[in-house]
Amino acid sequence: MNPTLLLAIPLLPLVAAIVAGLGGRLIGRGGAHTVTCLAVGASCVLSVMVLKQMWWDGAPTYDGPVYTWLVSDSMHMQVGFLIDRLTALMITVVTFVSLCVHVYTIGYMADDPGYTRFFSYISLFTFSMLMLVMANNFMQLFFGWEAVGLVSYLLIGFWYTRPSAIFANLKAFIVNRVGDFGFVLGIAGIAYYTYSLDYRDAFAAAPHIALAAVPLTATTSVNALALICICLFVGAMGKSAQVPLHVWLPDSMEGPTPISALIHAATMVTAGIFMVARMSPLFEYSDSALSVVMVVGALTAFFMGLLGVVNNDIKRVIAYSTLSQLGYMTVALGVSAYGAAIFHLMTHAFFKALLFLAAGSVIIALHHEQDMRRMGGLARYMPITTVTCWIGALALIGTPFFSGFYSKDAIIEAVGESHRRGAGFAYLCVLLGVFVTALYTFRLLFLTFHGPERFRAAAPHSEADDHEGAHQDGHDDHGGHGGDPQESPWVVTVPLIALAIPSVLIGAFTVAPVLFGSYFGHSIFVLPANDVTARVGEDFGGALSFALHGLLKPPFWFAAAGVATAWLFFLKRPELADRAARRFRLAYRILCEKYYFDWFNEKILAALTRGIGVGLWKGGDQGVIDGAMVNGTAEGIGWFGGVLRRVQSGYLYSYAFWMVIGLAALLGWYLTHP
Repeated sequence: MNPTLLLAIPLLPLVAAIVAGLGGRLIGRGGAHTVTCLAVGASCVLSVMVLKQMWWDGAPTYDGPVYTWLVSDSMHMQVGFLIDRLTALMITVVTFVSLCVHVYTIGYMADDPGYTRFFSYISLFTFSMLMLVMANNFMQLFFGWEAVGLVSYLLIGFWYTRPSAIFANLKAFIVNRVGDFGFVLGIAGIAYYTYSLDYRDAFAAAPHIALAAVPLTATTSVNALALICICLFVGAMGKSAQVPLHVWLPDSMEGPTPISALIHAATMVTAGIFMVARMSPLFEYSDSALSVVMVVGALTAFFMGLLGVVNNDIKRVIAYSTLSQLGYMTVALGVSAYGAAIFHLMTHAFFKALLFLAAGSVIIALHHEQDMRRMGGLARYMPITTVTCWIGALALIGTPFFSGFYSKDAIIEAVGESHRRGAGFAYLCVLLGVFVTALYTFRLLFLTFHGPERFRAAAPHSEADDHEGAHQDGHDDHGGHGGDPQESPWVVTVPLIALAIPSVLIGAFTVAPVLFGSYFGHSIFVLPANDVTARVGEDFGGALSFALHGLLKPPFWFAAAGVATAWLFFLKRPELADRAARRFRLAYRILCEKYYFDWFNEKILAALTRGIGVGLWKGGDQGVIDGAMVNGTAEGIGWFGGVLRRVQSGYLYSYAFWMVIGLAALLGWYLTHP
């Protein structure tokens, strides 16, 4: 493996980001999108070459340092690359989806005043994610981990004049700091037990760390490896938006649609899933940690999907879909089906990016309208967007022969094969989640593209609203309210078509080698007793047979029931949905309030932390530090100086008096202590 080629993959987007960011005024809009698209395109080509070398040519794993940053007490902190089949797959997915988003952005952000800045940010985002997945040590992993968090903060709040965008990016930043605190503790635990930050040293020491215990009290202790793995997973909960650290992801929709696609499909949220899969040699020796991972993922998969059923914002519905699908991946990790989790990550990246970009195409056509209740009947006006969105939806619900079916059904079957504690609950959640996924997905399709044309009756925008919308979403009126919608330009539709093709085909073509074959090799470690994927693969007879058998299995019928319910409630007889909302008012209110997570965080947790902060400020800082230590010391010295000034009168008889007093005191002490 050529190290120069490997260096070029992440550095090309970095150089492009610097050029577009610092030299945007010199090269202009055309120069900014040209240099970033070419750089990410070149990285994509190089990533495909690496994948070819690792897969078809059978190249050995590359694990080597690039640059030593610091040596401290025999601990080397380095920039280094670990290029195996897991890495090759990830960098190919990241660069391909990022390239599609870059091209799409040319059309979507055409009139935005921050055009060159946006291209700089998304190219920097790509660099950060590539550094994360290519790392061979925890220091570089943490660098990429924090870098994607920083750039997501910049992109979610890209329209910084909007208070809602600033609130959303601060929320994402703070929630991820909570997760990152656990992540840092996990890395510190690895460093404590191995005196190294390299993956290979940590993986080799895993069986020994599994025998160690961390004392909690004089009589109780916890397994050291379980504690480390749970701390690492807390970091993954933040990045991959698992309950209860999921609250930032729906609000990330405040950013432009291209970045929504990039965050949800190829960067940020996939980092946690990748990290746990990469750490499989650690997690495999801790059943308790894997049970925690599985249960958290199951809760996210089902309960976050329910929120998509009641939301009316087209982008937020897809965002809740991402939460649910991340839950499926996390459940797969929890049952030791790491390969199935990465396989679903790959297929999901294509059809989720497709759905987000299709939603952006609709938003363009309707002049930035995102409320699905003000859409409908768009299929006749936007045929390419409609067909590609249908493809993404069919893949998302796990329709046989579409890519999502192969990865999603494999996860459900793997959970069914698992005997890990909590697997029964997880299986119920992921199975019911199939119905919920089909319900909210086809609700989106029917409300947006079919039924009556409600966009004509939508309240017209004022001139001020039109100006604000053009500034926020980077477009002038393309025929939204008040005129017939039009299909988006080619720079928008070409990425849709490019993503629709793998959304249909990638699952069938790769399920045999990637999921049930030996593609991952030593990239992923699974103990023989935990290998549920192998047990599922015992009956695998090929992609066609797997899909045909899927027609007879419960997930297909649950999905069909969800589609039928959506058709009845939101297309055939929409009054039934209103009637159900009134009848189940309490449940509907709970879902609309998002289980009151935001209320608790903003009203209770934020108030509590503010109270603690004010108490520490007034009692600790002002009272103790400023009051007693700083101001108190100064006042004490001033008082003592005042006393001394009274003694130092300058009169001779005064000094003689104090000398006699002092002499008498010394004489008295001497006489009483012979």
